[in-house]
Amino acid sequence: MIDSVLSLFDVPALWTVAPGAALLGAAAGVVGCFAVLRRQSLQGDVVSHAALPGVALAFLLGGRSPLLLVLGGAVAGWAALVLVGVIGRRSRVPEDAALGGTLAVFFGLGLALLREAQSTPGAGANPLDRYLFGQAANLREGDLWVIGGLGAGVVLVVVLAWTRLKVLAFDPDYAASTGLPVRGLDLLLTTLTVVAVVIGLKAVGIVLMTALLVAPAAAARQWTDRLGVMVLLAAALGAASGAGGTFLAHHLGVRYRAGVPTGPTIVLVASAFVAFSLAFGAARGLVWNLWRRAPVAAGP
Repeated sequence: MIDSVLSLFDVPALWTVAPGAALLGAAAGVVGCFAVLRRQSLQGDVVSHAALPGVALAFLLGGRSPLLLVLGGAVAGWAALVLVGVIGRRSRVPEDAALGGTLAVFFGLGLALLREAQSTPGAGANPLDRYLFGQAANLREGDLWVIGGLGAGVVLVVVLAWTRLKVLAFDPDYAASTGLPVRGLDLLLTTLTVVAVVIGLKAVGIVLMTALLVAPAAAARQWTDRLGVMVLLAAALGAASGAGGTFLAHHLGVRYRAGVPTGPTIVLVASAFVAFSLAFGAARGLVWNLWRRAPVAAGP
């Protein structure tokens, strides 16, 4: 029995893909906690869509390595969020309208540049359309180093700035009154969100990356009211979603002799964690809330 279970993990083709997806899920889970608590989950959607023109432009300028393409996407995503902030501060446009408009403009520009990039020499060896829907099965060792290095950097920054980010997440007005650089911390969180999103575009894709950013954090929130525990749990759930979705997609594809997309499977696993947590989470789960509110039977 044990040997049959272990044989499911003895798949050399997944020894690069599964760790890469797990590292991606962990980094996204950590950053996603702050996005969920600050009600800024839509920022991840804007970043993922806005990164497309950066990836395409980096390719057109000669970038072929995973790191250069990620850096191009990061610059574009960061510029989009800065633009949203400028619009919000200097106009009467509501934030949601600024987010939606910026997303549409950058994504439209990205599709135009993507079409141009696909017609250039060498595009066949580096198909950029993978960044639209993701193809985690095509992750290579270079992608793994980029995801692992930048993901570890994101987690390290969160640890070093933990106290300040914690205050900002729960009470930005109090953070400002104590002299904390609120705008600088906002910019830091924006940068961390950008990095966490763009490193996952090739694996999960523009369309689904926001789900991997939000789902582990939303699931973790149902189990605890402590930020530290929430972040650790979100990282674990994100890693489990990444690795579990990768193995599940592979074995379903082998069993049914069909191509099962890895990115959507990862997101479905993360969504299953959310559904289970919404029902049974010890802090906010529906079942536990009903149990606490149930009338206690009178004694004799």
